[in-house]
Amino acid sequence: MSTIHPDTNTQARIHDLAKDQATQLRQEAVDDFWRGADAVWRRGLQSGQAAVERSATRLQSRLARHARTRGGRITPTGV
Repeated sequence: MSTIHPDTNTQARIHDLAKDQATQLRQEAVDDFWRGADAVWRRGLQSGQAAVERSATRLQSRLARHARTRGGRITPTGV
């Protein structure tokens, strides 16, 4: 016949509570991580779109300047 020491029961309950708390904290950390990753991704999309628009504007300006200096004719280089 074996008896379970009262401290063993207390320790088991504390261990179970700690595991439950660790699971909860882990889930919160994962949620925070993905929420942060999503925010970074969205900012990247917005700044990426701005960069594309800026590049398109610069290209348009260069083409217009080139057309003015060539009298409207665009000739391929290296031909």
